Amino acid sequence: MKAFFDNVWTKRIVSVIAALYTVCVCFLCYYSIFYNIHVESKGSVALIVSAVSVIALVLMLYTRKQIVTRICSFIILPAMLPVVLMYFDHKEILIPVIAVGVVMLLLSGAGEGAKTAIGTIVLLLYIFGALGYFLFTSFFVTTSKQETYKSGESPSGIYRYRIVNTDDSSNGSTAVYIEPNYADVTYPFVTFTLKNMERVVYMERPKCESIELNWETKTRQEITDDLNALSDDIAVHVTRSEIAALGYKYDTTLEISDVNVYDLLEIGMTAKDVDAIKLDDLTDEQLEHFCIGRDSSGRYYILSPTNEILVDAGKNIGEKVYFSDLSADGFSLYNNMNVDVWGNPLWTVSSDTSVKLCDLSDAQLAQLGVSDSGDVMTFNGKVCFRYYVAELEDYFDTESRSLSVDLLNN
Repeated sequence: MKAFFDNVWTKRIVSVIAALYTVCVCFLCYYSIFYNIHVESKGSVALIVSAVSVIALVLMLYTRKQIVTRICSFIILPAMLPVVLMYFDHKEILIPVIAVGVVMLLLSGAGEGAKTAIGTIVLLLYIFGALGYFLFTSFFVTTSKQETYKSGESPSGIYRYRIVNTDDSSNGSTAVYIEPNYADVTYPFVTFTLKNMERVVYMERPKCESIELNWETKTRQEITDDLNALSDDIAVHVTRSEIAALGYKYDTTLEISDVNVYDLLEIGMTAKDVDAIKLDDLTDEQLEHFCIGRDSSGRYYILSPTNEILVDAGKNIGEKVYFSDLSADGFSLYNNMNVDVWGNPLWTVSSDTSVKLCDLSDAQLAQLGVSDSGDVMTFNGKVCFRYYVAELEDYFDTESRSLSVDLLNN
């Protein structure tokens, strides 16, 4: 048995198994940045985390001279910094993991010089990280007293809501928050909810004395009729791929705006013509003034593209570069081909991919991802939330992750 445990391959395999603990710590770091934590039973969580930590510590001490374990021993404490800052109230998670990190840093098989250097760096990270977090939460986060008046789920269970009364220096307010009810990550005794998913759908000042909230289920067609009755100019913003799927030509979405007044006069317009101009509304001579050509199929291209634009569009010298070939950077390159003495573009070409709701059929709305029916919320007699709009405008993009200071407010 002693020979088995002294075998180098046994230690290497165990070191890989022990590294799974570090992987879990890194996942916890990720969750602390993008998710709020809700612990159902602190005692149970403390017992589970402590047991796993003790087992991991034993395995890592057994393999402390293996390179994998050495690397892991240097990762645990830095990875725990966001967890300490964001989940500071949850000592049942922090204490066991931090203890493993400290013990492994001190008893790892690395040299004293390496341990001293890593330890100093980690200590400085914690000092400056805690100081920065304290300064931000102390000076840049608005202090107000909030009370959740009511919370619950929509009839479909897809959304959950909170009605929050806030007392502040402006006579307070009442706000309705909506967030998706399907983006939680659930483990035994612990639930993680995405940060920055709550959306304020209604706010009233001063604070409401009486609150009446109702949910109902409406069909897609019913909501379309309601919105079209409000206005014929409601626009739906779609992507370039959705424009094509709806049967529209991309080139019909191109427009020119922010045109210099002298260029407006050159094409026979006046200084009062400040609205964006559809390229379809310009003559070939007017387009040529903006270095734009139009072929027989109605597609627009750049008359004298620069080498950078050719590279962006993936074209060779002599080939036509259509605006549909350009990326966002390509549009910027074109718009900066002609600038004034201060370096500002003389005009800007962009794509307006919005379409009017009244022009869309029920089948096209379904194609854009609007469900057949869903939840509608009414607050004190006013409609403040429609599932229909949330799906069209992609209120809740649960797949995106981006770092921002707003994550520190949760």
